[in-house]
Amino acid sequence: MYILIISLVLILALIAMRVANNLKIPQLLLFMLLGVSFNFFGVDFTNYAFSNQVASLALMFIIFYGGFGTKWKMSKPVAKEAIILSFFGTIFTALITGFFVYLVFNFSLLEALLLGSIIGSTDYASVSDVLSSRNLKLKYNTDSLLELESGSNDPTAYTMVILFVTLLQGENINVPSLILLQIGLGLALGFVLGWIFIRLLDYLKTKEGMEVILLAAAALFTYEFTNQIGGNGYLAVYIFGIYIGNKEFVGKRGVVFFFDSFTSLAQIGLFFLLGLLSNPSSIVEMMPIAFVIMMFMTLIARPAAIYGLMFPFKMKKDQLAVIAFAGLRGAAAIAFAISVVNSNTPNINDLYHIVFDICLLSSLIQGGLLPVLSKKTDMVDPEVSSLRNFNSLQDKSDVGFLATKIKADSHLANAYIRDINLAFDFIIAKILRQDDTIVPHGDIQLQAGDIIVLAGRSYFDVVGTDLLEFRINDYNKWVNKEIKDIKLDRDSLIVLVLRDDNELVVPNGDTRILEGDTVLVLEAKGIEA
Repeated sequence: MYILIISLVLILALIAMRVANNLKIPQLLLFMLLGVSFNFFGVDFTNYAFSNQVASLALMFIIFYGGFGTKWKMSKPVAKEAIILSFFGTIFTALITGFFVYLVFNFSLLEALLLGSIIGSTDYASVSDVLSSRNLKLKYNTDSLLELESGSNDPTAYTMVILFVTLLQGENINVPSLILLQIGLGLALGFVLGWIFIRLLDYLKTKEGMEVILLAAAALFTYEFTNQIGGNGYLAVYIFGIYIGNKEFVGKRGVVFFFDSFTSLAQIGLFFLLGLLSNPSSIVEMMPIAFVIMMFMTLIARPAAIYGLMFPFKMKKDQLAVIAFAGLRGAAAIAFAISVVNSNTPNINDLYHIVFDICLLSSLIQGGLLPVLSKKTDMVDPEVSSLRNFNSLQDKSDVGFLATKIKADSHLANAYIRDINLAFDFIIAKILRQDDTIVPHGDIQLQAGDIIVLAGRSYFDVVGTDLLEFRINDYNKWVNKEIKDIKLDRDSLIVLVLRDDNELVVPNGDTRILEGDTVLVLEAKGIEA
């Protein structure tokens, strides 16, 4: 019977996705309502212990893949702002909301702060759903900022939830020690286990398709091991995801395809579970309280945190307005609410249904109006979408991209696109001229300083042993020598030179090797100075 119900839920969820796209409403809203609808057919499900395990597992994979899909090169320009918002923004939003609930409603201070912590983080699944389903690419790297913030702020909220649950249960707790362990171990283990996994993957040389199993197992291990020793498993698995996602390895495209589908399944399950655990009468009863709290968070708490923390960065007012409004609540709040109910924390109020209603209203109101606000404030930027699609395309296909700058003395300077005869199977995909993106039609004339992006079929070295990488120190025999003066075996070739300032040098005979360079040599045999 359970198998029949699960299969029916998945089929209905896929139909709901299509309906949501047609109606231009958030998909996650329909998943929640789908769960609620099962209550009207006599399905009485109240197993919070089982639900807590499922919700934690689903959220773990959602957070992991949020990190895995983060392109650090794209996020780096806004990383400082995003990290500040993910940590301090979450804390301030939770505390402001908590004190408001304490002053306005019949909540104890600790219970009010616990509720603020549960709903304090912006939900990656909800934000990503709105941005991707409506193809919203925002100016000034705002979409990258929102995705990095929403993907990384759940661990902060989780630490606050643990803190207030422990205090409500009357246990003695060393707050600085708890925070230090949660954050310190989470960060350290995320990086360390990511470093170990990449080397393990290279050592095992698994069959094609087995990388998915190994990666899923490694993510689970990272999460649970960190939790077991007192760290923040969500933070660890997010850092682990970022580290792994920004490395190249055999089978990466297969991993991307698998986790695209698997995290969608996790989101469906999580939001459906939230609806299934709810009681329709309690949803209606708690709706007024939830509406007031959600509107306060949307119009006062989050904007106060955003405008206050981002003031030193001199952001444009339209950008701040979109960031402040984009604080959707969803998967993390659901998982945390289930966890609190399962912990048997003494409380007077029905936190679960308040959180349910807040997520429902947030998805409906904020998710529905975010595209409208983005367009009204002229924050939608079509140029950003082309760059993002280039990056995602490389992960999901055999397409590769190369960028090269047109020098003043190059034969390509002042040449028209139609007159350029590429000797290989490449196409000029786009042209970057200062801050502008130019579509490379035949009548476009290249200029010195232009960056042209070439597209072609990528190559991945399955063996991975043909390149030797080494750093040039002050006593190396190649220091300050030009490549034409370095004697190499006929079977060897200097392929690339990487400089400390992240400059990538495509070498020729006149290229001088400098101290601190990292040199990549193909088939490096019989090297002589």
